[in-house]
Amino acid sequence: MINTAIVILNWNGLSFLKLFLPQVIEYSSDHDTLICVADNGSNDGSTEWVAENFSGVKLIRFEKNHGFAGGYNLALQQTEARYFVLLNSDVQVTQGWLNPMLDYMDANPDVASCQPKILSFDRRDHFEYAGAAGGFIDKYGFTFCRGRIFEKMEKDTGQYDTISDIFWSSGACMMVRAEAFTGCGGLDADFFAHMEEIDLCWRFHNAGHRVVSIPGSVVYHVGGGTLSYSSSFKTYLNFRNNLYILYKNLPEKQLHKILFRRRLMDGLALIRFVLKGQFRNAISVGRAHRDYYSGLGKLREKRNQTLNQGKVQNDDLILNKSIVFEFYIRGCKTFSSLSTKPT
Repeated sequence: MINTAIVILNWNGLSFLKLFLPQVIEYSSDHDTLICVADNGSNDGSTEWVAENFSGVKLIRFEKNHGFAGGYNLALQQTEARYFVLLNSDVQVTQGWLNPMLDYMDANPDVASCQPKILSFDRRDHFEYAGAAGGFIDKYGFTFCRGRIFEKMEKDTGQYDTISDIFWSSGACMMVRAEAFTGCGGLDADFFAHMEEIDLCWRFHNAGHRVVSIPGSVVYHVGGGTLSYSSSFKTYLNFRNNLYILYKNLPEKQLHKILFRRRLMDGLALIRFVLKGQFRNAISVGRAHRDYYSGLGKLREKRNQTLNQGKVQNDDLILNKSIVFEFYIRGCKTFSSLSTKPT
């Protein structure tokens, strides 16, 4: 069995593969590493280009787009390795990027997943939205990062250059212990895309594993390579999947109270979209709640599986207040400025 499999899930990302795949190969060749491109039914010539130019890259072809979660589940089922690296096609790696993560995972068998420091490809001294220096959630399920709260990305001045336990590692670039990935059930394919890695990391915590940020490893992320950050479909996925995460993983004593308040907050978000003239996003919020309710039967089965496995609640990694209030009312625009922080 090889030590590390770097799996790039691709969907019509030929331009990114041309730009970034050669560096992935160059900067990962000094390890016992397999590089794999798993293609989600692209029609832009991606698979033909990879096969023609990189015979050493394993190529997995799917007939249709299974989304991020389903595509990775299928690809990893066909891949044997001690560690998996889930890497977006729009990520530029740097020399030596694997070493800090591998060394830490080898030395800490209780760690199920880690991520590098993720900086912006376009603004290279700023953190990138999808992960920054490690992800967290607040008590209502809203996500934020060391280096990013909502749309506010911090400049990287070394303020988060310490290895730190985090709540979730970014699907843009995350190393996962294969045994933990399989043991915790992999990604939930019903998410299709967005926030499925947060759900997985919550299950890692429930199983007693740790998730860690390794800032000694650095990558640069274009962001929005598959779905633009302004996409109404992305809005739909984020709101729906956030409800999925809360319903599946919240302790029973918190479930109904948190979901009630979250519904009120989502209603305010819908109104805000309307006032800003973003009607498609407003409709997406409504659709997200409609589809959440229609899927409750299946979600209830998943929740029962989680509850039956027992829960190790990591309250210290969940911000026990509203990040919305902290950001918009208290004016806390940076992670370090939060009055209390998850630790």
